[in-house]
Amino acid sequence: MTTEAPLPSQTWIVEQFMRLYRHRPELVQAALERLLGENAELRWALVLSAYLDRRINLGKAAELLGMHELELRERFLQLGIPLRLGSTDLAEAQAEVEAMRRWFREPSKAMKGS
Repeated sequence: MTTEAPLPSQTWIVEQFMRLYRHRPELVQAALERLLGENAELRWALVLSAYLDRRINLGKAAELLGMHELELRERFLQLGIPLRLGSTDLAEAQAEVEAMRRWFREPSKAMKGS
């Protein structure tokens, strides 16, 4: 009879990821990118949380979700999520411009959606 080892607590796992990131950031980034690529619900939740916390703007949220900003705006309206329109500072405005430039350079990627 084989017994499976108990899984460590979620807190322990998060702490170990943070420690590992200091020494092997590429390993942790690859794991997180794979997880976010495979789990659209998690990606949506992380991006929405960052948007609601005002850590990213609508343009960046759309970019991270692989959507056009207008499509995300419509989805937010349908879900009752408040829209924050316009840049609050120069850095945010520059980030919005860069997000749009990337979107226009890679339209096929942006049209895939989440």
